Amino acid sequence: MISSREYGSHSWELLVTVDHQHEEVQKEFLLQVTGDLHIGGLMLKLVEQIKISQDWSDYALWWEQKKCWLLKTHWTLDKCGVQADAKLFFTTQHKMLRLRLPNMKTVRLKVSFSSMVFKAVSDICKILNIRRSEELSLLKQSEDILKKKKKKDKNSREPVTEDILNLCNSPVSSGLSGSPGLYSKTMTPVYDPVSGTPASSTITWFSDSPLTEQNCSILAFSHPNCSPETLAEMYQPRTLADKAKLNAGWLDSSRSLMEQGILEDDQLLLRFKYYTFFDLNPKYDAVRINQIYEQARWAILLEEIDCTEEEMLIFAALQAQYHVSKLSLSSEAQDFTCESEVDEVEAALSNLEVTLEGGNSNNILEDITDIPKLADNLRLVRPRKLSLKAIKPYWFVFKDTSVSYFKNKESALGEPIEKLNLKGCEVVPDVNVAAKKFGIKLLIPVADGMNEVYLRCDEENQYARWMAACVLASKGKTMADSSYHPEVHKILSFLKMKNWTMSPQAISDPESIDMKPECFVSPRYTKKYKSKQLVARILEAHQNVSQMTLVEAKLRFIQAWQSLPEFGLSYYIVRFKGSKKDDVLGVSYNRLIRIDIATGDPITTWRFSNMKQWNVNWEIRQVAIEFDQNVSIAFTCLSADCKIIHEYIGGYIFLSTRSKDQNETLDEDLFHKLTGGQE
Repeated sequence: MISSREYGSHSWELLVTVDHQHEEVQKEFLLQVTGDLHIGGLMLKLVEQIKISQDWSDYALWWEQKKCWLLKTHWTLDKCGVQADAKLFFTTQHKMLRLRLPNMKTVRLKVSFSSMVFKAVSDICKILNIRRSEELSLLKQSEDILKKKKKKDKNSREPVTEDILNLCNSPVSSGLSGSPGLYSKTMTPVYDPVSGTPASSTITWFSDSPLTEQNCSILAFSHPNCSPETLAEMYQPRTLADKAKLNAGWLDSSRSLMEQGILEDDQLLLRFKYYTFFDLNPKYDAVRINQIYEQARWAILLEEIDCTEEEMLIFAALQAQYHVSKLSLSSEAQDFTCESEVDEVEAALSNLEVTLEGGNSNNILEDITDIPKLADNLRLVRPRKLSLKAIKPYWFVFKDTSVSYFKNKESALGEPIEKLNLKGCEVVPDVNVAAKKFGIKLLIPVADGMNEVYLRCDEENQYARWMAACVLASKGKTMADSSYHPEVHKILSFLKMKNWTMSPQAISDPESIDMKPECFVSPRYTKKYKSKQLVARILEAHQNVSQMTLVEAKLRFIQAWQSLPEFGLSYYIVRFKGSKKDDVLGVSYNRLIRIDIATGDPITTWRFSNMKQWNVNWEIRQVAIEFDQNVSIAFTCLSADCKIIHEYIGGYIFLSTRSKDQNETLDEDLFHKLTGGQE
């Protein structure tokens, strides 16, 4: 019976379940509460009833029906909307989680299940010593991919036991505030910039961290490649629709793990979500560089990104060089104080940095009144549906962001035959160094789709200059921009790696070299060539990269990955407003591309630099975007939640605001304003 005094005070009973490990103590408690009792008072009342002496500071209330945490302890039950039918769960905020890293290693650590995913990833990266956590996020593998993996596991004879790196004793994992990561602008380097090993002067820094020297080595170095059998068992996307499945499971950065149905000891993938690797520095980023390298390597091996046979051999040669350098590093002591080598690596890094705007803007005092131009004889190729390609030589002039062509040099003072505005176009390399083919494929937006034009250059220097100009023009930049010359240098260095000549002594006895070529190339090429043929071709390509250091080999690999036409594209199946068929939408760091789902051909490109605003109609789950010149698009996402695409766009806009002058702290509120939406 309830007394008249209690009845008059409008009190009621609330059931709370406590998550604790004491079997002899009950787990369900019935509390007499009123609507004006605040959350902090409810937890105090609960702890007094439990009568277990322990630290309850990491505990909070989880509302099961509403799938939300009650973290605002000063709010009353009435304000939260908690009534007698509510099922509350008093549980720890930090729980164990298994994370599969880009290098396919699994780590087990304590993560906040109550913080927003953006904050949780930041804490994870502090434990793993990865700077720039905003570039990463957590991915839940789709059911289709897991089902295919389970089928293959059933067919395999021996069960695979996973080697898990346990990092559960970290300060951040325990719910305490962690160190700001092993980096500051004033401290000494943490890693040797040539070998990537922890610098001897800072090895003691790891003593209080879960990242011991051994654990750091696991994360900062690549290890022997998996067997061809293991590679064959992994999920390989065959179509654009398959590639769209890879990006369907990104978690919402503005909600907690628990709110998204993630349970204790679940496995998620930690991946680089945004392909803008800012401020890479081998002195501090050995783990980060290695994990980017590994994500690139697996994307190429599993054919998540397309590349030519020539490019595949370059990637194989760079992997081979990495392992050769690593073996020589372990077998003989090397002097890593050579300044010239360090300068080479840092020069590679300056080319490697990518931002939404592209390139560096250090040379502020450029003479912008004198915009350079290119003028040369090139061949123009226009594909024709019912006949052979028409290839004709013309005199081309490149100025500002446009290409004009004339019948010959003498007629260049008059009107051009045609003027092509390259702003917003797609630029695709069409190169085969061995066959002396140096082509540039331009997909120029027109009213009814994309106009396809090919430019043919005579040699690699000419190609590098014109290709760099086209790439910058597509972003709305001219050759006066400070990123033009680094872009030319980057293209030439990539061509140089492709331009190998056979050295008889280098491959006189391929069998004497212990190499499993199947581990360095995708399954498509292991089916096409015999093992001996692959070894010979990889060693042939290896000659141009044989002098590279450990870190440089990885950086060159990343750089070559960035040069691929499909680099940085995340695919989603969408239905555009007014369309009767599905299309694929490619989201990149600087643009959106509408792609024909059947042929894979780009239909239209929209650049973020021309975007005025974007929003989501949450009722019909439709994304609407407005661009300059009264261009507007709207679409619904069929392969994932529309919030994922909304967050991608906002995330890339947010990352474009970063600058080296800022300190390491991020404007988290700005990120959530740009990506959170008003659902």
